[in-house]
Amino acid sequence: MYYFDHCASTPPHEDVIRTMAEVMAKHYANPGSLHRSGMEAAKLLDRARGVIAGLFGTDKPEWIFTSGGTESNNMAIIGAARKYKSRGNHLITTAIEHPSVYDTFGALERDGFRVTYLPVDSRGILSLNDLEAALTKETILVSVMHVNNETGSIQPIAEIGALLRKQDRIIFHVDGVQSIGKLPIGLSGSGIDLFSASAHKINGPRGLGLLYVRQGIQLDPIYSGGGQEQRLRPGTENLAAIVASAKAFRMAVESQPDRYEKMHGLRSRLLRCLEQIPELVLNGTGQREAAAPHIVNFSYPGMKPEVIIHMLEKHRVLASTKSACSSKDDKPSRVLEAMGLGRARAASGIRISFGDEHGDLELEWLCRVLPMVVQKLKPLEKRGTRE
Repeated sequence: MYYFDHCASTPPHEDVIRTMAEVMAKHYANPGSLHRSGMEAAKLLDRARGVIAGLFGTDKPEWIFTSGGTESNNMAIIGAARKYKSRGNHLITTAIEHPSVYDTFGALERDGFRVTYLPVDSRGILSLNDLEAALTKETILVSVMHVNNETGSIQPIAEIGALLRKQDRIIFHVDGVQSIGKLPIGLSGSGIDLFSASAHKINGPRGLGLLYVRQGIQLDPIYSGGGQEQRLRPGTENLAAIVASAKAFRMAVESQPDRYEKMHGLRSRLLRCLEQIPELVLNGTGQREAAAPHIVNFSYPGMKPEVIIHMLEKHRVLASTKSACSSKDDKPSRVLEAMGLGRARAASGIRISFGDEHGDLELEWLCRVLPMVVQKLKPLEKRGTRE
């Protein structure tokens, strides 16, 4: 099988698996225990936190270990909104956020907060002018993803950070789940106050996420029960996953420049393949500077996406439709609709996402399979399969 669904999850690196197994076997004591084994576990925990902090030029206390990107996003958004509600009740995000962000803002709306969902253009990119116009004296939080998980569109995070630095009262949260290891990321001095990440998107274990909380920023805890992780994420730490994830993040960040060039080469070749198949339409942009290197999204307008996915799988290609969190519902993509691409394209989007194992062989197979799949599906149009 050719696995092109790395945005959903990535195969853990062999070194990561080995590290996790070793820690599970040798360091099973609770890091909160006072005996020698507990203290050794605590040292490992501290060392892993130091690795993460060093990768981004930050301090160890600014990093919280969570169960994944969804929890990190929830902790950041709900925690900031509740903590700073005395300043105002206005929140800003975009119309194309991951469900773990978009749905969280919906819940806050039901709690009485006022939310502005910024529009995006046909490339999936917001306007800085729209953001500036949306700011009010009541605005306390802006949350914008770095890389869109469906189309790969890149938001102008640096420019947003510079704009919001002029507004001391506004907290800036970035969902960076799809950008670590793919794009360069600088947190110190960036204007970013909160940053979310997930290990299983960068060849790490599932069930482990990160939340950067800039020094001086406070969050209302959404959990109770213990003093771990600065009382923001109580519960016994998953030491094996934390140590293994620190290794995965280090490898991903250190190899990011090489990965960027390699994956952009693959992406460019796939775009040229799509240009030769008139039935398939690119969603997003082919511009190198406006799209992440590891994601390509296209539609077969009118054809049901699950039909395309199953046909691709028959040819040993594993791809996806929307985010893994919402791919099993039959609704059109909220992201593609927000980009103004129309219901037919939004209801038939297919996502290809690259990983480190991909090279010439995998791309050649994919480019051979796509026209074959289209030719096999075309007769179905006459039977009313297209909507």
